[in-house]
Amino acid sequence: MNLKTVTKENLFHTLAREKKPWQIDYLAMYSSQWQGMVTDPDLMTVPIDDHLVHRGDGVFEVMRCVDGSIYQMEAHLGRLEKSAKAISLHLPPEYGQVREIIKALILAAGEKNCIIRVIISRGPGGFTTNPFESPSSQIYINVIRYHRPPETFYREGVSLITSRIPVKKSFFATIKSCNYLPNVLMKMEAINAGSQYAVGLDEEGFLAEGSTENISVLSREGILRLPGFEKTLAGITAKRIFELAETLVQEKKLRSVRFDRIPLEEAYLASEVLLMGTSINILPVARFDGKPVGEGLPGPLYQSLSVLLDRDIRENRHLLTPIDWDSP
Repeated sequence: MNLKTVTKENLFHTLAREKKPWQIDYLAMYSSQWQGMVTDPDLMTVPIDDHLVHRGDGVFEVMRCVDGSIYQMEAHLGRLEKSAKAISLHLPPEYGQVREIIKALILAAGEKNCIIRVIISRGPGGFTTNPFESPSSQIYINVIRYHRPPETFYREGVSLITSRIPVKKSFFATIKSCNYLPNVLMKMEAINAGSQYAVGLDEEGFLAEGSTENISVLSREGILRLPGFEKTLAGITAKRIFELAETLVQEKKLRSVRFDRIPLEEAYLASEVLLMGTSINILPVARFDGKPVGEGLPGPLYQSLSVLLDRDIRENRHLLTPIDWDSP
């Protein structure tokens, strides 16, 4: 076989020959490798010898810009720093300007509704498992156009299955690392089963989390229960929904809100089951392992929490980081 030799001179000509429709939503990227940003998706690359690529050795966060303001940016960055500390990953010098970099990228992207992905990697240097081969950590930030899930998901509810993929053990489950193989297999399992989402069980058989979503269950007694964060990732959206749900307790629309160990059998008997996450906000579950949840339609708690969260995202000033869209 005669392999073509790709050089610096012909690389981009080669790249341009292949259409990549999935890249249409890739708006801007910053890399500490370049000390700058790009808006051409063909340039949005990471070195193959970065531990991020060949070992999943890195941590990340995903946040949303909604109508020109970033929602809960400080909470996301706080969790990013906590994840990095847990795996002894030093923050690169550029991290001190991460807020300014994110804002500049969003302005360059020109989209007031977008997703921001921030990755801290161990960095390039060698292909072994030895983290000390990498002389310095790196930061990669992408801004991607936001696409809300189909409206039918919110209007009619979604289908959820119990995954057979083993979830991460507690130490790894509580770190938002770039090792997402179980999450990928969980999502694959859901799609292959004709479902939209899957939820895993912890090693004791209690509800844990989805591939990228937290879960909550409303008992028939009016108690909203969430799996504790000892064995699941402390979701930023889930934590905020927990706080907002306290308003419904005060209004006597809920008896209480609590973190709990939830057996699968009790989840099947729930009045409502909700999925929560940065990209979905709140989704009602209509069917769980083929069984209808409640009446098989989005329930009143979903409606109330959706209103509260939407208002929080758009009006709660202390949780919004505005962007000056008039900046040059």
